Order: sequence, then structure tokens, then C-alpha cells
Amino acid sequence: MSSLTGNPNSHAITEFNERLVGYCLCGSVKVTIDDPDLFTRRRGHICHCANCRKVSGSFAASNLIIEESKVQIEDREVKLAMFLDTQTGSGTPLERWFCSRCGNPIKSVTPVLAGKIVMKMGLFPRIPAPEFETFGLHRHEWQGSHPGVEKYKIKAFGEKL
Repeated sequence: MSSLTGNPNSHAITEFNERLVGYCLCGSVKVTIDDPDLFTRRRGHICHCANCRKVSGSFAASNLIIEESKVQIEDREVKLAMFLDTQTGSGTPLERWFCSRCGNPIKSVTPVLAGKIVMKMGLFPRIPAPEFETFGLHRHEWQGSHPGVEKYKIKAFGEKL
């Protein structure tokens, strides 16, 4: 398992110019993203929908929509499991993949994003800056603001706040 854990600021972004590797909490699932543009511009997104909050265990989820061809997932101990989430705020069912041993969320797959997947960024030692937020209407009033980050009322690329 990777030693790249703990304080993300102890790892220069230049360490991940070509490749970003992360693991679930127990180390059973390894995820590698090969993308030289991962940190060259804003790439991630923050989701405030109720289901993403539940899956992340936090007030929002840190995600990255990326081409499936740029991601390799190694499930060495066959622990990757899927929950079909049909009760989404957007109305579009999606697959939520996670490690069945430690419960760590890994990715989401939706038919709306053909050829792409939504990676759960808590797996990785560094996270690209977000370019947008979804379900912005569901933000808590105490949350800070992220300058330069587009905020959508509900769905990505829909009506803006």
C-alpha cells in the first residue's frame, strides 16, 4: 500500500504530473489515474446532494468526472461491490462502487456520463481544485465559499446559482 497518506500539503503537486495513485482504507482496492492534465487546471467538483453527503460521511463529496479509459482499478482481494442508487436527487439512477471490507467509496457510474466515471477523491494523497459545485441549493449556510468555482442549483451544467 502507498505511503502517500496524511497531510496532502506534504506532497508537491509535481509528484503527480502524470499519475495519481490511491487506495481504499484497507488497501484492497488500488486506483490509478493516468492524466497529465490532472493538476494543470480546475478539474474536480463538489456535490452537496443528500446521497453524496451520506456516501462521503461529510457535508459534501469531493469528486472528479474523468474518462474511464484514464482510470485503472485493481481489486486484488475481490472486495469491490456496487449499490444501485435509484433514489437520487437528480432523478438519474447511478451505480455507487465501494470496498466491501472497509466501506470506502471508490467511484460512481451514471448513464448520463457515457464513457466517464465519477471518482471519489478521498482515496488520493492530493485532490485537484474543484471547477464547480452541484446541488448548490443544498449547501449549509455555514460553508465557506470557493472563489472561481461555478455553483449549479442542482445538476451539473444546469441552472447556475
